[in-house]
Amino acid sequence: MQSSLVSSTTGSMPAKAVMPMFNGRVDPQFAEALSKVSPQAQAKAKATATDFEAMFLNSMFSQMTSGIKGDGPFGDTPGTGVWRSMLTDEYSKSFAKAGGVGISNDVFRTLILQQANRAG
Repeated sequence: MQSSLVSSTTGSMPAKAVMPMFNGRVDPQFAEALSKVSPQAQAKAKATATDFEAMFLNSMFSQMTSGIKGDGPFGDTPGTGVWRSMLTDEYSKSFAKAGGVGISNDVFRTLILQQANRAG
């Protein structure tokens, strides 16, 4: 999905707007909503959607590593819990920033549609 309407210019070719996609199909409703929402609000919505996905991934990674016992960084020592929580937090932020699992795209679309409806 495209996060905004993008115009591309190649040499002397005219600019062509790229239509945003949703579930593999052109999404004119989202395109209209993007035109009603300022670029600053779009950037804020995108950051919020990415943060939401990072929180979700952090929860998933925490559950994945909660039952691991043994030696090393995933062992069962008093300091390991703190280290493991920081590690999963950084993993989740990294995964979300790199594209995540696709949750942020749907959250971003929903936020933009809600803002466009409020704008009028």
